[in-house]
Amino acid sequence: MITPMMMKIDFSSLRDVGRRPTGLLITLFINWLVKPFSMAILALAFFRVVFAHLITSGEADQYIAGCIILAAAPCTAMVFVWSHLTSGDPAYTLVQVSVNDLIMLVVFVPIVQFLVHGASSLTVPFDVLLTSVITFIVVPLLLGIVARFILLRHGGSDWFERVLLPKFAPVTILALLATLVLIFAFQADNIVGRFFHVILIAIPITLQVYLNAGLAYGLMKWLKVEHSVAAPGALIGASNFFELAVATAIALFGPDSGAALATVVGVLVEVPVMLSVCTACNRTRHWFPSAQESTA
Repeated sequence: MITPMMMKIDFSSLRDVGRRPTGLLITLFINWLVKPFSMAILALAFFRVVFAHLITSGEADQYIAGCIILAAAPCTAMVFVWSHLTSGDPAYTLVQVSVNDLIMLVVFVPIVQFLVHGASSLTVPFDVLLTSVITFIVVPLLLGIVARFILLRHGGSDWFERVLLPKFAPVTILALLATLVLIFAFQADNIVGRFFHVILIAIPITLQVYLNAGLAYGLMKWLKVEHSVAAPGALIGASNFFELAVATAIALFGPDSGAALATVVGVLVEVPVMLSVCTACNRTRHWFPSAQESTA
């Protein structure tokens, strides 16, 4: 699922970052300076205070850790889908994804370690986090880069963009569906057996999505970024790389852990909530300047 998406990423597009930096800077601010920390605060508030009488201290630790892992991994694969649904600028979306992936390679591990250790009594082994990053980011990214380079040399840019990549779209969707089916199949007992807890976990995760999407979108409007950049930027700041989050939580704490359940709840929340954000972005298109008027 991830590798075909990575094939779309053109790191040569990073040369154009300086031309319209505002949208990218807002996205990076939300993803790395707001989102993980706001999720940690919300998770602490709900699981340590609001829901304290409904769950045990150990469960609270697990749910907080899972929420933090989820929020520390900004979306990569699904961003292109959300961008398409809001008529986003595909070239700029590529820039945003490329920069986020490069940053995630470096900061995902220390952010997760710092926040999980600070917000709970759990410890997070560095080597397990590093293995997750290599498996779910580095390997697909390298495969995508190599495949893109070979295929561009073989068939040229026009064939690659107009013929080959569209053929991968069904593969990506089928792989996404298969991933979701496997996740829910393996977590079925966890979800059904703790359904009330699923609802509890969904509340701070949902609030976090709307909080970060609204903040990013509001900053984009305030700074007069065009809508084709503002909408994908808000969606990137709100959505999560749930494949990485689920795999990391399972590797760290086990498939039946509360942390794994929290990341799976993130998957349950992701699609309907993000579709609602897409709808809101599309209905407020008139709030934003045109490309010619934008100063981004």
